[in-house]
Amino acid sequence: MLDEVLNYLQPGNNEIFIDMTFGAGGHSKKILKSSNCKLITLDRDPNAYEKAVKLAEKFPNRVTPLLGRFSELPSLLEKKGIKQSTVDGILFDFGCSSMQLDNGERGFSISKNGLLDMRMDAGRDPNQITAREVLATANENELYKIFKVYGEEKNAAKIAQTIIQARYMIKNIDTTQELVDVVDSCCPNEYRLDKLQRPQSNATKVFQALRIFVNNELNELNYGMVLAKYYLKLNGRLITICFHSLEDTIVKRHIAGNIVNETANPIPLRYLNPLLVQDQDTINHFLDTPWKQLNKHVDIPTEQEVLRNPRSRSARLRAAIKIK
Repeated sequence: MLDEVLNYLQPGNNEIFIDMTFGAGGHSKKILKSSNCKLITLDRDPNAYEKAVKLAEKFPNRVTPLLGRFSELPSLLEKKGIKQSTVDGILFDFGCSSMQLDNGERGFSISKNGLLDMRMDAGRDPNQITAREVLATANENELYKIFKVYGEEKNAAKIAQTIIQARYMIKNIDTTQELVDVVDSCCPNEYRLDKLQRPQSNATKVFQALRIFVNNELNELNYGMVLAKYYLKLNGRLITICFHSLEDTIVKRHIAGNIVNETANPIPLRYLNPLLVQDQDTINHFLDTPWKQLNKHVDIPTEQEVLRNPRSRSARLRAAIKIK
């Protein structure tokens, strides 16, 4: 959705932008070519950081590559002399990059066998647990919660039970293919389709759940949305691209102002009864938001783009401007 991103971001000369999820650099290159702006790139993956460094060489004095998570951004920006309320636009493209999915050794891909690693940091943090270690140490209830909450997997209980049985009776689940086989054994007669009506692996949601848990993605996403509010200047633009409902819900509630203590409220606004609160100031506080959404509903990729890049089929783009 490169064209949509540029349309909402509207890069101008001498403006400062942050690409919070650099990946392979597709969005960053497009932004840099569209105007004589300056770009800060952030990614937690060392491989993506190396690509950002090479991009900085092609665009001298315009690109500042940073290596780290969203939660590490304030300290990284402080070292570069970037203060709050000085950025013109921030872009998030959440989820797993194609570069990570295409490398079987990283453990993200269902179709390519490899050790179940799934760390986006690629070992940068020696204390970060791998997906393999999660499956080897978590108890049945913990696995159930991971698959149910982060993957919204309907067979979560059966899959968690089967993994525990395999762990004690046979061996630990170490590779992506072993995990796919275990999940398939739990739903032998199930035939799932993706949004393009193509066959989809039964293990897709389980892989998603493990990846989100291992990388603490939802907490990082929430923190990233908070940082966007503080680092964007007035009338600064925020663009987010999400690929599943868990991500999009957090973004949507931040933009709507449905947050509690800088965290997306787990309860939708439609379930909140204003009659229970008599104080008008309290009501105004809960409905207050620094954002004005630019697109009435989410933007989705065109049919042509989905045919060209099937992985974009689930993309949901939201755009907002900081108004206070």
